Amino acid sequence: MSDPIRVVLADDHAVVRKGIREFLEESGDIVVVAEAADGDAALTAIRTARPDVAVLDIQMPRRTGIEVTRAVRDERLPVGVLVLTAYDDDPYVQAVLEAGANGYVLKNASSEEIVQAVHTVHEGQMALDPSVARKIVSRWMNAGQTPPQPAEARPTPREMEVLRLVTRGLTNKAIAAQLKISERTVQGHIASLFDKLGVSSRTEAVVRAAQLGWVSLERMTNDE
Repeated sequence: MSDPIRVVLADDHAVVRKGIREFLEESGDIVVVAEAADGDAALTAIRTARPDVAVLDIQMPRRTGIEVTRAVRDERLPVGVLVLTAYDDDPYVQAVLEAGANGYVLKNASSEEIVQAVHTVHEGQMALDPSVARKIVSRWMNAGQTPPQPAEARPTPREMEVLRLVTRGLTNKAIAAQLKISERTVQGHIASLFDKLGVSSRTEAVVRAAQLGWVSLERMTNDE
């Protein structure tokens, strides 16, 4: 069995931290190595515990999650940053992503979705709440930033199945189980999709595919 994902959890509400810690650790492959109730303590914990992923709230005393993220990136600390917040306002989203966070998930997400986001960030991918991803796509499309249709690069029927499941936030393992194929085969389909879309992450793939009309924006928020 591989080593568990080591997490620093920062939120200024003890009850919230307790709940998040419980369902993260119930997943069986995540361990919370430190907790923090403010931004300064969060940054100290990240520096000393050297976690794989830092799960940060935005609004915290002393330093916000945005400021902690910026400090982590300025110091080149080798940690993925997942912002877990109740705010989905555009200024927050933009500030978080510009600071260098690897993920932005809302607190009303299910425990499974938050666990998945931690895994996604740990794997070096971007994890965006579907409603946040939808806003980003809509903003880009309204700004006229729609990329040209790739020539002769339409996905195969199987790649479309994989793409739809990626859009729903499923892991490679979950996609493999649903489609009854191996994880290696899933990885191959995703690599092919990345190449056809000209992207390097799952989130970019979903955003670009939505711009091209390959997947539905509504599906990003309403799919089961």
